[in-house]
Amino acid sequence: MTPTTVLTVAGSDSGGGAGIQADLKVFAALGAYGTSVLTAVTAQNTRGVDAVLPLPPQTVTDQLDSVLSDFAVRAVKTGMLGTPAVAGAIADAAGAGRLPQLVVDPVLVATSGHRLGVVEAVERLLPYARVATPNSAEAAALTGAPVTDVAEATTAAKALVAGGAEWVVVTGGDVTIGDEAVDVLHGPDGTVVLRGPRVSTRHTHGTGCSFSAAIAVRLALGDPVPAAVAAAKEYVTRALTGARTWELGAGRGPLNHFGWPA
Repeated sequence: MTPTTVLTVAGSDSGGGAGIQADLKVFAALGAYGTSVLTAVTAQNTRGVDAVLPLPPQTVTDQLDSVLSDFAVRAVKTGMLGTPAVAGAIADAAGAGRLPQLVVDPVLVATSGHRLGVVEAVERLLPYARVATPNSAEAAALTGAPVTDVAEATTAAKALVAGGAEWVVVTGGDVTIGDEAVDVLHGPDGTVVLRGPRVSTRHTHGTGCSFSAAIAVRLALGDPVPAAVAAAKEYVTRALTGARTWELGAGRGPLNHFGWPA
């Protein structure tokens, strides 16, 4: 049976925990065929980002044209865009209806704290997003208001939907709410608060990339947005749990995308 094709538009991670590399792992783990468009090359590992080389917008567009001219892409996710010019090229493709079921992960800062994007680049894509997946810091940067609890996350999600995204899920993995990881989803059907166990682990590198990639796969397979988001949250929880005892790298390690024995 021919697998469903999903596309990721993002930067690379030489450590393999986030970006294009993480997205392709998620696609494979969830049964989709992964294609990719590279926006930037980074030198990074579990300790941090050492260098970033954004690619020219034309190089990004050439990759995108090659993939879309040959593959029946059912869903697309974006991650690190690098520059407003690259974001503009991707936004032009989205505006032309070429990027179905678009999931926008507004990557602004790496887990290590290194800045990887600018707000203006993300804002170019939000009006075309079927789902946007900011964490609390990204939601705060995009709305200009603090996001430290469920009420503020709900306000931010509503503001970003008002700004053009169809659905927004503000992820709460980096907000301390007892022993739960709480995400807030808002869209045409209202607001849903998704609760799950907080996994105690240092292996959190690429969590946001993996979450948005999983949403894209589930949308490509036909799930409605709330079901896709819930399935992605469950997948990431399993991936975090499976990597708790790993010793990959000296910093924030990657997730266990394939459920390898811990």
